[in-house]
Amino acid sequence: MFGSLLLTDILDKYHKQSGKKLWDAKHENLSNEIERIKKENDNMQVELRHLKGEDITSLNPKELILLEEALENGLSSIREMQMEYLNIATRNTEMLEEENKHLALVLVRMFYVNL
Repeated sequence: MFGSLLLTDILDKYHKQSGKKLWDAKHENLSNEIERIKKENDNMQVELRHLKGEDITSLNPKELILLEEALENGLSSIREMQMEYLNIATRNTEMLEEENKHLALVLVRMFYVNL
């Protein structure tokens, strides 16, 4: 407690003598950064609403074209992933069918050996 009071006194004396406030500049920078992040967040929320098809009446034709292209690119990526999953599922099904045939053959052989 004693050390922190001493540090506070030193900072107060420095502020009075130099006319500078150390924390004000830092707080101003933080405040500016918070404002920048808030604006970025607001812009992203507007963009997300546009991607959902909401509030698009305010967009001009060029912005609508860009939005349409972004949606088409997203849809294309989703279709590619779906095809990849479908191909994997098809390969897995084929492998399981082959394994099933093999196991059925093993069972038949075991049956005839035990007769």
